[in-house]
Amino acid sequence: MAAGTAEDALIRLMRRYEKEVLKVCTVYLRDLTLAEDAAQETFFKAFKAMDRFLGDCSEKTWLMRIAINTCKDIRRAAWFRHTERRVSLEELPEPSEPARTDSILTTLEVMQLPAKEREVVLLRYYQNMTLAEVGQVLNISPAAVAKRLRKAHAHLDPILKGGDRNEE
Repeated sequence: MAAGTAEDALIRLMRRYEKEVLKVCTVYLRDLTLAEDAAQETFFKAFKAMDRFLGDCSEKTWLMRIAINTCKDIRRAAWFRHTERRVSLEELPEPSEPARTDSILTTLEVMQLPAKEREVVLLRYYQNMTLAEVGQVLNISPAAVAKRLRKAHAHLDPILKGGDRNEE
């Protein structure tokens, strides 16, 4: 972490990555309130672990790893499995520029992907991380990231090209 107090470092991280963390948590959890809680928990965990951050990856990679793991913990909680959770487009964090209709439809389809595929798509395309960075976040190899991306593309390509999920 950069020089200064832990509080200063936390404030800097929050200013720099707040929207990105919230976006990943919102799409991952499909619930804005839970996503806000997960984002807050992510920064709390980061604050507690700042002295253990070794710098072996970027701050963004480190935060995204914490965010994904926090979202996984929330999803594993027993009450989550018994609750219907859906997020509407109005609940997603505001983009820095107006969203195009095709971008909205793509996001909706990404939200429907299986968790492992959704994770890699979120990190690779929504956070612009490299395969190696995504692998670091998820504790998998870059080859495994590429394989999950291929599976995600296989699910998304027919839909994005105007087809239907059930078409062969």
